Amino acid sequence: MLLHIDSVLTPEEAGAYRSALERADWVDGRVTAGYQSARTKHNMQMPEDHPLSRELSGRVVAAIERSPLFMGAALPHRVFPPLFNRYEGGQSFGTHVDNAVRQTSATGERIRTDLSATLFLTSPEDYDGGELMIEDTYGTQSVKLPAGHMVLYPATSLHHVRPVTRGTRISSFFWIQSMIRSDAQRTILFDLDMAVQRLAAESPEHPSAVQLTGIYHNLIRMWAEI
Repeated sequence: MLLHIDSVLTPEEAGAYRSALERADWVDGRVTAGYQSARTKHNMQMPEDHPLSRELSGRVVAAIERSPLFMGAALPHRVFPPLFNRYEGGQSFGTHVDNAVRQTSATGERIRTDLSATLFLTSPEDYDGGELMIEDTYGTQSVKLPAGHMVLYPATSLHHVRPVTRGTRISSFFWIQSMIRSDAQRTILFDLDMAVQRLAAESPEHPSAVQLTGIYHNLIRMWAEI
């Protein structure tokens, strides 16, 4: 399931993050790349242990936890501390698949990467190129979202970032270990959750709302890994 999540950050918040990051020190983005992806990764990245990176990372986690759509779609168990990257001057990231397991530098904790997320911090009109191209069952999807919006997609997906030919593209990116390992099962639960919410809004007293909510939670009991 590929999902566009609106307004994780307000435009003002995204602008403040971007302004802080534009003044920061950046390093070669290959510091977090695996063997295969390092051959095609050409961007800059904030060091994971940089004080600004840690501060903004915590703010991003707090923001996504306030998003009902993110929580319902991801059903997160662990979130890898969000990182920050920068593309400009023709930089790009060739086709790759994300590592199956990531290890945090602060604690050494290992996180299985069920889902990948990119939170856009730069407005699309401020740069040319830089589209995130994600291959899924419906073909290749081109993603270039407003500042503060986020895309969530299975980490098993092949994806790449097209060259940025004008301006600068700054984003946050991270991975989620879900309570539900299977993307198909997460999709079923998300669709059921959305249907229950619509039913509850349109007909609050309908007896099926309680029954369907019970089915939703029983499926989580059956499938969850915690």
